[in-house]
Formats: sequence, C-alpha cells, structure tokens
Amino acid sequence: MSVLVVGMSHRSAPVSLLERLSMDTETKHSAAEELLDGPSVSEAMIVSTCNRFEVYAVTSGFHKGVQDIFNMLHDVSGVDLETLRSYLYVRYGDAAAEHVMTVTAGLDSMVTGEQQIIGQVRAAYQDAAEAGSVGPRLHSLAQASLHAGKRVHSETAIDDAGASMVTYALDHALDILPAIDDVPVGAADADGAVAGGDAAGAGADPAGAERPLVGRRALVLGAGAMASLAATHLGRLGVDSLVIANRTRMRAERLAEHSRQAGVAAEVVDFADRAAALPGVDLVVSATGAGTFTVTRDDVDAAGRELVLVDLSMPRDIDPGVADCRNAGLINIEGLRAARDTEDEKSDARREAEAIIAEELRSFSSEQRVRDVVPAVAALRRHANELAEAELKRLRNRAPELTDDEFSAASRAVHRVVDKLLHQPTVRVKQLAVESGTVSYDTALQELFGLDYAGDADRSVAVPAAHLPAGDFRSRPDEEGRHAERKETA
Repeated sequence: MSVLVVGMSHRSAPVSLLERLSMDTETKHSAAEELLDGPSVSEAMIVSTCNRFEVYAVTSGFHKGVQDIFNMLHDVSGVDLETLRSYLYVRYGDAAAEHVMTVTAGLDSMVTGEQQIIGQVRAAYQDAAEAGSVGPRLHSLAQASLHAGKRVHSETAIDDAGASMVTYALDHALDILPAIDDVPVGAADADGAVAGGDAAGAGADPAGAERPLVGRRALVLGAGAMASLAATHLGRLGVDSLVIANRTRMRAERLAEHSRQAGVAAEVVDFADRAAALPGVDLVVSATGAGTFTVTRDDVDAAGRELVLVDLSMPRDIDPGVADCRNAGLINIEGLRAARDTEDEKSDARREAEAIIAEELRSFSSEQRVRDVVPAVAALRRHANELAEAELKRLRNRAPELTDDEFSAASRAVHRVVDKLLHQPTVRVKQLAVESGTVSYDTALQELFGLDYAGDADRSVAVPAAHLPAGDFRSRPDEEGRHAERKETA
C-alpha cells in the first residue's frame, strides 16, 4: 500500500477550474466515502483551498488508484475526464511524501513561505480523521509533513522571503493604486471628508514612504481570517479609516473594534449597503467566500471614481467583469498567479528549507520502508520455523527411541540454528530498507525464499496526469447513465 496524490494548483490550472473542483466539508466527506467504497483505496484525505485542490489516498495499486480518483472527481465536479487529465498532476510513493511536505512548508504556494497552508493541511487532516477516512499511513504522513513545515518556518528565514497572500495582494494593489493627487478633488467619503486637498498633504507626509495608504480609505468585505488579516495589514500601511461590512453584522462590529484598538478608525455598514460605500473609498478588499458576487461591474460603474479592488476569495467574490471598467483595477488569485515573483526560487532561505524537507523525507521514507519490510521478515521467520517443526516431526518419527528430554534438546538446538541463521539477514534487510529506496527488499525476500506475501513495491512517480496511459481515464460503464440521471434531476 502506497500514498498517491492527485491534484491541481495555481501552478497547473486556471482559477476557473479550481473553483469547479472546490469542495466544502460535506462534499469532501462524501467524496472520500466514494473512494473508500472502491476496491483500491483504503485511506483518503482532501485538501481544498482557494488555489489548491488535492486528493491524498493510500492505494493498493498505482493505476487503479489514479482511475478511481479521476472518476470520483468527474462524479463530483462534472468536469470531463480529458480536461481533468490536462491539468491534474500525480505523485506516488516517495514523490507523494515529498510533495506533501513541500506544500505544507509553503514552498509550493503562490507566495513562497506563506503560513496559511500549514493550518489548512492540519485542518484537512483533522477533518478527515474525525470522519474516519484516514488510517495509520496518512496519519504518519500528515504528522511528518506538519513537523517539516514547522521546522522550515522556525529554522529558516522563509517567512521573510515571501509574505502572506494578503500582504502579497495588497502590495500589488499599491502598485496600481492611483497617485493620491489623482483622486478626484471634491469626491466626498462616507464621513463627508473631501478627497484631495488635505488628503494629498497627508500622502506627502514623510511617513508616507513606509505608510503608503496615509490619506486613503478602504472597504473590507468579510470578517473571517482573511478579512481580519487584510484589515490588520491595511492599518500597518497607514490607511486613514476602514469601512467594514459582513453578512453577520456582529462579526463586522468585532473586527471594527479590533481595528479601533489598533489605532485605525473604523465603521460598520450593513452588508446590503456595501455598494453605497464605494464612492467614499479608494480600495476594496473582499474575502467572504459567499459564492455570489459581493461587488459587480454595475456597482463599480455607479461609484463614479477610481477604485482598486482585491479579491481574496474562491469562488470569486468580485465580478471579473470589473477588470474591464475604465476606472477600476482588479487583483484576484488568478492575476496574482500570473504576476508572482519567482526571485525566491534561488534564495538562501529556500535552499535551507529544501534541505530540511530532504532530511525529513529521508527519515519518513526510511521509517515507512522498515514498516513495510516487517511483514516480509515475519513471513520469513514463520516460514523457517515451519520448516524446522516439519523436520523435527520427521526426526520424532524416525527416531522413536529418543527420550522426551533428548528430543527437547534437539528441538532447542534446531530453533537456535534457525534464529542465528536469520538474525543477520533480518537485521541487514531492515538496514537496506532504510538506506535505499530503489529496491523493494520485501519483494527480494519473497523471490529468494519463495514466500507467499502480498506486498506492494513502493515506486516513486511524479508526472502530469496527461503523461499517464489514456486507459487510466476511461469512464466506468455506468458513467453516462449516472450523469444523464443527474441532468434530469437538476
């Protein structure tokens, strides 16, 4: 049994496709159950974030596991198999373990070193554990990956090499935010203050070099973790005041109070009145995950001023058509993917982080190979003892004159010989399992000693799904009927 990862991320797929595969908790549970009901998957865990979707499974066979996961994704999302094949990647064996550790450490994120993913992996594991879809192998892998991620963040400067997604997005927003002198003079904000004039003076303050949002006003939609991070970072950037709206007003009031305690003026408006707040702000950050647009193109057109909008959600919060508005700049996850900075690829912090991942991977893989070889060693000892007992039985039949004490002495001698003969091979085979991942030593034992043990060679595979045989992506015989039934009932 080996670990298989099938997934897609911002590196391999457009955000529109990631949105179609995105799963809530209930859907993840039912998808995992579908996999476990099949013959090839014994453990399953699903990670679904705004820029990543991955299925982690323990499978008895590589190609059968891939096929079962692809069919499940087709069932749940309705995305055709050929499209899935074009964008998904596959990792198996040691390559799967290395991938999970790399992801958890934030090295595969849109912004290298972002820390949110380690919490997302932990939450996905805990959720799957509570649902009963993970077992000992995924448990070991999750714990090893979380440990590796913690080491990377505590032992390297990777946190400095890349900011969080919120910081990264707001940095890009600053790049396209109109100069404060360009804000239409006379445009009143929600408090009746006039943009331009005094605001321009505030922007010219020497502190503005480090606090580029001095003189600005921002609207934050949402009150969850991402919205809270955005409000905090906007305060650090010197924003004059915040307008906060959330579907649950009490949570918005709480976030506004936290902002005021941090020295940033903040007010709350009803979520239904969010469009009316647009004429009084320069920047909009939306992070609700509402599933419907929080800001539309018509809203932006009606605002009558230049706006920069940052969409931190998936599914998207802000109408993509806003990007076509003459007076608006839109930043969303897909845009960030296209604009990501790759300078960190050669940084010292990244090299140090990769060294930690390699060390943790060696440790994890060695432990797993030793665990895998133990049944074969046990089978070898059982086989040897069975042979010894058979020979002793023959001795008893051929030499009935032996007393019980004499036969017991002969029996002890035979078993001591067996133990001594097997001691060095069994110790050595465990050492070889630790030191090398290129040979399946449990298989070697079977071949050498003629053992009947159903093990699984732990190959390491890392390929795009498009490179796998087309036969891995054939629909099941009842597939068309099931989808036709779904369309009729939709």
